[in-house]
Amino acid sequence: MAAGFFISKTVGIVAIVLALGAVATIIALSVVYAQEKNKVVDSGTAGTTTTTTTKATTTMTTPRTTAAPPTTAAPPTTAAPHHPWNQWRLPTTLVPESYEVTLQPFLTPNADNMYIFKGNSSVVFVCMEATNLILIHSNKLNYTLQGSFYASLEPVDVSRAPRINNTWLEIPTQYLVVQLNGRLRQGRRYRLFTIFTGELADDLAGFYRSEYVDESGIKKVVATTQMQAADARKAFPCFDEPAMKANFTVTLIHPSDHIAISNMPAIKTWQQEIDGKSWNITEFDTTPKMSTYLLAFIVSQFSYVHTTLGDVQIRIWGRPKAIAEGQGSYALQVTGPILSFFEKHYNTAYPLPKADQVGLPDFNAGAMENWGLLTYRENSLLFDNAYSSIGNKERVLTVIAHELAHQWFGNLVTLQWWNDLWLNEGFASYVEYLGAAAVETSWNIKDLMVLNEVYAVMATDALTTSHPLTFREDEVNTPAQISEVFDSIAYSKGASVLRMLSDFLTEDVFKEGLQSYLHTFAYGNTVYTDLWFHLQEAVTKSNVSLPDSISNIMDRWTLQMGFPVVTVNTLTGTVSQKHFLLDPTSVVERPSIFNYTWIVPITWMTRSTTGNRYWLTEVTETNNQFKVSSPNWLLLNLNVSGYFRVNYNQENWDQLLTQLSTNHQAIPMINRAQIIDDAFNLARAKYINVTLALSTTRFLSRETAYMPWEAALNNLHYFQLMFDRSEVFGVMTQYIQKQVTPLFYHYKNITNDWVTIPSGLMDQYNEINAISTACSYGIVECQDLATRYFHKWEKNVTSNPIPPNLRSSIYCSIVATGGEKAWDFIWERFKEATVVSEADKLRTALSCSPYPWILNRYLQYTLDPNKIRKQDATATINSIASNVVGQPLAWDFIRSNWRTLFSQYGGGSFSFSRLILSVTQRFSTEFELQQLEQFKADNQDIGFGSGTRALEQALERTRANINWVKENEKTVLTWFQGEVTPS
Repeated sequence: MAAGFFISKTVGIVAIVLALGAVATIIALSVVYAQEKNKVVDSGTAGTTTTTTTKATTTMTTPRTTAAPPTTAAPPTTAAPHHPWNQWRLPTTLVPESYEVTLQPFLTPNADNMYIFKGNSSVVFVCMEATNLILIHSNKLNYTLQGSFYASLEPVDVSRAPRINNTWLEIPTQYLVVQLNGRLRQGRRYRLFTIFTGELADDLAGFYRSEYVDESGIKKVVATTQMQAADARKAFPCFDEPAMKANFTVTLIHPSDHIAISNMPAIKTWQQEIDGKSWNITEFDTTPKMSTYLLAFIVSQFSYVHTTLGDVQIRIWGRPKAIAEGQGSYALQVTGPILSFFEKHYNTAYPLPKADQVGLPDFNAGAMENWGLLTYRENSLLFDNAYSSIGNKERVLTVIAHELAHQWFGNLVTLQWWNDLWLNEGFASYVEYLGAAAVETSWNIKDLMVLNEVYAVMATDALTTSHPLTFREDEVNTPAQISEVFDSIAYSKGASVLRMLSDFLTEDVFKEGLQSYLHTFAYGNTVYTDLWFHLQEAVTKSNVSLPDSISNIMDRWTLQMGFPVVTVNTLTGTVSQKHFLLDPTSVVERPSIFNYTWIVPITWMTRSTTGNRYWLTEVTETNNQFKVSSPNWLLLNLNVSGYFRVNYNQENWDQLLTQLSTNHQAIPMINRAQIIDDAFNLARAKYINVTLALSTTRFLSRETAYMPWEAALNNLHYFQLMFDRSEVFGVMTQYIQKQVTPLFYHYKNITNDWVTIPSGLMDQYNEINAISTACSYGIVECQDLATRYFHKWEKNVTSNPIPPNLRSSIYCSIVATGGEKAWDFIWERFKEATVVSEADKLRTALSCSPYPWILNRYLQYTLDPNKIRKQDATATINSIASNVVGQPLAWDFIRSNWRTLFSQYGGGSFSFSRLILSVTQRFSTEFELQQLEQFKADNQDIGFGSGTRALEQALERTRANINWVKENEKTVLTWFQGEVTPS
């Protein structure tokens, strides 16, 4: 799944009252758990079924029942924590083999104004160990009684099956429980059949509905899915764990004017009358053996563009208007080449006959790698040259590469359990750059990993509240705990350490081990150590020299949190390592068997030579090659291939600064960014003086490369957050104006006054930096440019004069300087935007207003899905919180609406953890810390769901900020004053 990020919405248990002709459904979801457990069934009055239940029937005939049937009961017991149905993990007694699932979504609301789906399912399973209990996951499904029970059981390769004694729904742990009067026989196969109804809710989880309004103003409803991580059980009863792989045969019953698609191609479609209406019935080919979380099915009126790669059919689906406008063309153009790249990279043919990719109007992840039917947020799949920026294009390319990478790594070979999620997502987050680079060869996109992944995640991983990449299996159990592991550590640190591993093994050796791993475990499940084993075999075969086994080297990077700072003294050649913490006074409570030491691969160069990789295996060592004297300098971690920071003795820092001020290009471009990023973080952690860090930005007035500028702006952003409510910000603004003005004019010149587009990806990004920084820091010429664009646009609303790359920055400047009139203008453009990437830019820019009343009104809009889509609500609040005026308003809003927000987004939402981090990012006073602690205390009863760890990180970050501001405010003020005062 692409970071975007993942959301598994847990919505409160709501009664689903379904009056569907003669169908009697069990209204289970509204039943209080305790009542459910203690009801007693009178089998004498139970409804009798009139249809056979040997197989999932496609006609959806459902059993007729006499009167309202009683609910089947759980055993009358209260204190039973050790029963299998009280455990979050399935027992290993039964293993599914195949499912036949039939679903019928109703795309218009019923008499209760509710959207529902009906379904039936049969699962054939093998009994691995004799048992009289069947546990199968089920969440928010209502079952039709068969006789007195929620399910029926029949033998497959044995003469008879035990009779069912009792069935009930174990709501807290999300099971349908089937108790038998005898034991299932080991090694034998059985079939369990169920008939059920569920809500086709707009909660973006399981089988859900997405809506959009077409160009005629007609509301269209799409039935679609998001099963990862634990929501397949919301669509049909299933053994919903990644290791419980099976073959799936899906049948969809849908309106005749809609198209149904699933993981596999349709093998037949026919029309049938059901309840007086004509429906289409589409049956799909049986899938290969796969996990439940990768199942997908969609019923829509979408259209598509298509091509083929050998025998593989490639289709890009979306709203008909978007497809007709060519918004699927770029995705179609890059999908085949990316698939070809991965076929070679993995030395394995694409495993399925098709690759459908669908852009959905409502989708809470960035994208999802469902096997053969990949789903995306529209802005991660659709691209419009007239509206979309180079950033949108990169997003589409890298997300497609990420999801296609999973078709092998994750789908063909799947991790045993979610505690090893980092390997799945970290791997895809690494190789997405390789796939993207194979298509857009001029972009140098692999370099961007340093900024987007390595440095982005180090900010979190330098906290004591971070966590290791790999969890113990017993640490990850509940759906909320599973959702919590979908974080930046899994994605970005996972990518960073795999990039480091590939670098020191060489890409060819890494690929050889990877290919062997995929071939060995195809259609199966693994743990992360299986990959180490196959990489080790490749290392041995290729005679790569390493200081230890791959397992021993990599365990230090995966089993303990954090990373080292490597400190070198060029006078003595000593080199040492220490666990790097942003707050050096914080206490690490999580123990590590490696005592927070690492085996560190160090690449290095001096002014005149590039040395061989050096391995730091102890806490302190001496390497005479690291002894250099003035005017020579030493530089460690070339191209930031290693996941660590570097500190030097003062003499070497001085030499590096001198080199930057005289001829900065003597230092490789990525390492110019590294010097800045390491220095600022070392200063925050008190390894060096803050003035040394600020001094690394002096050369920027002569720098035009993107990565050093981006590193500086990212780090100065922290200064902005800490000081934009204090006097420091005045002189800081003058300094940044002084540094960015030459860059602004550089791009003004090379673009012929903002008319032409720079050629490379990085150049286009730095043009955006020049405009964004100049406008937001008040350079008059930039703000005048934005105003001119605005007036021109006002005169002809249908013709937007602003180049797509510059729109985010210019829109923000328009809203910031144009008052209520400008806000209303941008809001109108947002409401009528048909291209989602354009709508995203407008929606974000609306948070740039300096007026509290406008921002407060905008915050209220996030609670109204008719104004701001649910999937965009948390991102919008985050944008408002990033505005210095909006931050206290967003904090008040979150505190006063916590219960509402939590019920809608809390249980399992990655963006929810970002929400907590965003609204608290400026916190740097004792009073704000008290407010945060009070917020934690006040809401213990509601909880924080997937935001729990984020809240602890926010508390830690706030304490660190308080100390940092106290210690540095005066020094920083003096330094900026010295830089802007004419000498």
